[in-house]
Amino acid sequence: MKFSLRFWFLSTAFLLAFAMSLLFTYSHHSVAYLDPGGMSGSGGIHRVKLVPSYAGMHRLSKEGLFVKSCSCHRCQVGAEDAEWFRSRYDARISPVWTRENMELPLDVQRWWMMLQPQFKSHNLNEVLSKLFLIIPGENPYRSRPSPQCLRCAVVGNSGNLRGSGYGREINGHDFVMRMNQAPTVGFEADVGSRTTHHFMYPESAKNLPANVSFVLVPFKALDLLWIASALSTGQIRFTYAPVKPFLRVDKERVQIYNPAFFKYIHDRWTEHHGRYPSTGMLVLFFALHVCDEVSLVVVVIAVKITIREASVGILFGKD
Repeated sequence: MKFSLRFWFLSTAFLLAFAMSLLFTYSHHSVAYLDPGGMSGSGGIHRVKLVPSYAGMHRLSKEGLFVKSCSCHRCQVGAEDAEWFRSRYDARISPVWTRENMELPLDVQRWWMMLQPQFKSHNLNEVLSKLFLIIPGENPYRSRPSPQCLRCAVVGNSGNLRGSGYGREINGHDFVMRMNQAPTVGFEADVGSRTTHHFMYPESAKNLPANVSFVLVPFKALDLLWIASALSTGQIRFTYAPVKPFLRVDKERVQIYNPAFFKYIHDRWTEHHGRYPSTGMLVLFFALHVCDEVSLVVVVIAVKITIREASVGILFGKD
C-alpha cells in the first residue's frame, strides 16, 4: 500500500511539474477543456489544492525564528501518508540563498556546479558577498504574523488554460507564483492579473513591475554574476545564450533560489529522476515550504484526480 501511494504521488508530481514547465504561449487556437464532474479522457484543467504535512503542527526552522501553524479552513492529513511525507519534508532547508546559508555543503556545491559546467571557476563566497551588497540577501519568509493562512497559487504556462475562467480565483491568493515568460496580458480572465513571485533564470528573464519579487533560479556561478551585472553595470550580455544586459526589477525584492534546496528536491522528492528537477517542480516545493496552502493551476493530461485518490501527506482537492 505504501509503495503504491509513493508511486502515485511521484507519478502525479512529475506529470504536474511537466505540465507546468511547458513553455507554450497562450494562443487563439488553444481550447480549454473542463469536465465539472472530475476529469477523464485525454486532457483537462484542474486545480489541485495542497496542504503541507505540518498542517496543524508547529514547526521550527533551523534558525528557530520561523514557526508555522495551519490556520487554514481545511487541514487534513492521513497518519500513514503523513509519515511518508514527513520523512522527506525538511523545514530546516531554506528555499532562499542568503548571507546566513551562503556556504554550501561540499556535495551540494559539486552537484550544482556540474549542472552547467563553466570553463572559468569562481569563488562562490566572493561572488555572493558582492551580490548581497546589491540585493538584501535576507530570508523574507522567516517570520510573519500568526495565526495566518498564507494561501499561494502556482500557475502553469500551458496555453490550454485559455477558457478556464480561473483568473479571479488566482488573484484571490496571497502569493501568485509564475515562471519564465508566463504571459498574462489579454488572458487575465483565465490566468489572473496578479503576480507576486516570478521565477526565472537569466536566459528567460524579463523586466518586472516594482511590486513583484524576482526569484532567480541559478544553474551556475555565471548566473549570479549576471544578476549583479544586470542590476548595476550591464557588462554581461551572454551566458550560453544572449541575456538582458540590464534588468528592471525592484532590487529589494530580488531573491536567489538556494542550490541546497534544489538538491534537496532532487534527492528527497524526485529521487534522482532526470539530471535535476524541472522549473515547475522547483516552484511547487518553494511554495510548499513558504505557504500554508498551495493551489496548483495546471493542465493535467490523461489523469483523473479526486479528493480521495491522492492524499499522500498533502490534500488534493477541487473546491
